[in-house]
Amino acid sequence: MRVLFLFLDGVGLGSADPVINPFIKADMPHLESLLGRHRLTAETPLPLVTPGATLTSLDASLGVEGLPQSATGQAALLTGKNVPGIIGYHYGPKPNKEVAACLNNGNLFTMLTKAGLQVALLNAYPPRYFDGINSGHRLPGAIAMAAYQAGIHLMTAEDLYQGNAISADLTGMAWREHLGYRDAPLLSPPQAGARLAELSRRYKFSLFEYWLTDVAGHNQDMDGACKLLETLDQILGGLQDTWDDDGLILLVSDHGNLENLSTRRHTTNPVPLLLIGNLALRERFVENMRKESTTGNDLTQVYKAVLHMLAPGIPV
Repeated sequence: MRVLFLFLDGVGLGSADPVINPFIKADMPHLESLLGRHRLTAETPLPLVTPGATLTSLDASLGVEGLPQSATGQAALLTGKNVPGIIGYHYGPKPNKEVAACLNNGNLFTMLTKAGLQVALLNAYPPRYFDGINSGHRLPGAIAMAAYQAGIHLMTAEDLYQGNAISADLTGMAWREHLGYRDAPLLSPPQAGARLAELSRRYKFSLFEYWLTDVAGHNQDMDGACKLLETLDQILGGLQDTWDDDGLILLVSDHGNLENLSTRRHTTNPVPLLLIGNLALRERFVENMRKESTTGNDLTQVYKAVLHMLAPGIPV
C-alpha cells in the first residue's frame, strides 16, 4: 500500500459557467471519464463514486473569515491542525513564523518518517532555488518547509537528470525555456504521468506540488488556463494508465482560485478531494476521514486519513 499525494494549488469547485470556469471550457476527457462524464464543479453531485474514482469536497475556510491562503491551507493539509484558526487568520503565500511553528510541530513528512516509512517530495528544485533559500532572499513554501523539517532530501537538478525527480511543470519544458537548461529531460504529458507513477513506487508516501494552477488563476487568462488544464489532463491519463492496485492517488488543493477567472483573488469555494485507485482503498480512506469528522469534511482530515492508512499505530 502506498499513497501519491498530488497537490494542485488554487483549485476550487466553482460554478458550471464556461465564461469564468476553465474546468468547463477545457477539453479534459481523462478527468471526465474518471468522474463518469461529470465535470470538476460545485454542481457535480457529491460524494461521487465511479469505477475509477471518488470525489468529495473539503472546506478550505475552516471557520476563519477572509479568503483562504496557501501557507495556512497547505499547513492544515500537512498537519491536521486548523492552522488559520490557531493563528487567527489566513496567511500566504509563504509561511510566517506562526505557520512555520505549526509545521515544525509535526507534519505528514515527519510523522511518516518517524514511523520508518520511505517518504519523498518528488519536485526537482534548480540551483537558484537553493541559492535563494541559503541567502535568505527566498522563503520556502509550506510543503518544502515541511519536508525539510523532516530531513527529507529536496530533489536537485542532478536528481532530475537522473530520473529520480520531476520538474514543477511535470514535462520539463519550463526548465528548458525559463531556467536555461537546454538539455533538461523532456517528457510528453503522458510520459510525465507515467514518470509520476514510477517514482511513487519507490516510496510509501510521495508528494508532488503543482503550483501552476494557482498562477493561472491569478493571471485570469482563459486560453492559457485551458491549455494548462488540457496538458494536466493528459498527464492524469498517463498516470492512470500506469497505476496499479496497490496504490492510492490523492488529488487535493488548498484553496479556490482557478475555477473563477472573473477575479485575480482566491475564492471561498470548497476544494476537491479526488481519490483514484481501487474501490477498497478509496472506501478505507473515506471511512478514515469520517472517523475524524464531527462537522463535515475539511482540509485537516487529509493528514489524519493518510496516517490511518499508512501508519495506523500513530496517534492523530
